[in-house]
Amino acid sequence: MSPYPHPIIAREGWPFVAIASVAMVVLAWLGGAWGGLAGLALVAFVVQFFRDPPRQVPAQPNVVLSPADGRIVSVGKSRDPWLERDALKISVFMNVFNVHSNRSPVDAEVRNAWYRAGAFVNAELDKASDENERNALHLRTKDGRDVTCVQVAGLIARRILCYVKPGDTLARGQRYGFIRFGSRVDVYLPPDATPRAAVGDVVHATESILAEFR
Repeated sequence: MSPYPHPIIAREGWPFVAIASVAMVVLAWLGGAWGGLAGLALVAFVVQFFRDPPRQVPAQPNVVLSPADGRIVSVGKSRDPWLERDALKISVFMNVFNVHSNRSPVDAEVRNAWYRAGAFVNAELDKASDENERNALHLRTKDGRDVTCVQVAGLIARRILCYVKPGDTLARGQRYGFIRFGSRVDVYLPPDATPRAAVGDVVHATESILAEFR
């Protein structure tokens, strides 16, 4: 069963689909066939951006799943600025053609949450982790491992949505947020975690494995 009950189009997208549909009608009325085609292309873009397909959760224990669709842009030792610890950092960049639902990488309790306003530089750049608008969750697994999952706004992203708070529990693959129009998700893991993804890999939320706990 999908952890999200409406897996065709994300609920965040319905207002945009409605606006695009009205725009299509107006364009067809003003511009005839060509205007209608332009409007149809707009509707198609909005629908593909807000699509939210169901995902299958891998059965392997002790693995960290990708919280987002996209491309791996960073894998390596880093400093977790939220928990002030050494960590393995893995970053996933989402372009406007990726699914933008964000899902929990592990079974865990939400221990803390932080929001920081910021800039909107290209989310592919490492400095986006420190300079851009971002929302971070501190997740703790049942066996005491700490995972920090950070939603980072991108160059044209202007809205980070997070639906959980401290005290909530998340299952692997459970949908917890959304970022509109291009962005990035950083995952900070214990430094002894073993990466299972490399820079350049294309990953899918829930279904792709980023790392494994020892």
